[in-house]
Amino acid sequence: MAEGTILVTGASGFVGPHVVAALTEAGWRLRLAVRRPMPVPAGVETVVIGDLAEPVDWNEALRGVDHVVHMAGLAHAGPGLDEALYQRINTEATLDLARAAVAAGVRRFVYLSSIKALSGAFDGPPLTETAPPAPTDVYGRSKLAAEQGLAALHLDWVALRPVLIYGPGVKANMAALLKLATLPLPLPLGGLKAPRSLLAVENLADAVLFALGPTCPARQSYTVADPEPVSVADMLAAMRAGFGRGPGLLPVPESWLRFAARLAGREETFLKLAGSLVARPERLLTAGWRPPAETRAALARLAISARAG
Repeated sequence: MAEGTILVTGASGFVGPHVVAALTEAGWRLRLAVRRPMPVPAGVETVVIGDLAEPVDWNEALRGVDHVVHMAGLAHAGPGLDEALYQRINTEATLDLARAAVAAGVRRFVYLSSIKALSGAFDGPPLTETAPPAPTDVYGRSKLAAEQGLAALHLDWVALRPVLIYGPGVKANMAALLKLATLPLPLPLGGLKAPRSLLAVENLADAVLFALGPTCPARQSYTVADPEPVSVADMLAAMRAGFGRGPGLLPVPESWLRFAARLAGREETFLKLAGSLVARPERLLTAGWRPPAETRAALARLAISARAG
């Protein structure tokens, strides 16, 4: 049974509730730092901190806190946002909180970074954790800058770099793929065999729990992914299995589909979903992490939950 209090940021949205549920089930006392009042599970505290784009006084929020799980930040919100806003929210606000955590005597600081801090590639060779970071967009640069700032502090920090996360409530490309899987028609996507690393949201929540424990070495960054990559064809087959149906996939060559996407001006979107992006969680696995969810079974459960919803 866990003992101690964790300050959690970013508890709303897609990922946050899953992490909060896992931490609560593990026995941690939670204090959620929120922008505005919100309903929370019984026994969970909240403290309103406002918008991270503005300076925050963290002293009261950190009083009596043993660990911090920092998930709040500015995610991918399109190319129109100013780079300075990403830097303010994802980098400077993270480091403001980390410095306040040092002053408050916090023992461990778990930061939800992104695989984008390592690389923005979505159609290339497997990513390795020992490779020099090479982010390609403002989001990835802001996440990497936060990691580098954490490394300069006298603090036990762990940065988790998740790949594409899926689970109930997922949006964007994975939601579009799920919608395709529901169609009672054969799909011309059986030729999409490029391997792709995914991350079940329950595996991410478990990785956060692991990062808080003594067997997870601090002061380094970790790729977080399901151990075995899958292809788009695998994803659709698993989702349709959740519906109790066969794959129904036609083996149209990937090159044809890519060409059609290029003609439609959607090649980048196509590559983000169908391109090869493999990033194995070698450091976490070596440290002893064992993710509870198997990818195909988790995708089938996602389909079941989508139909129920």
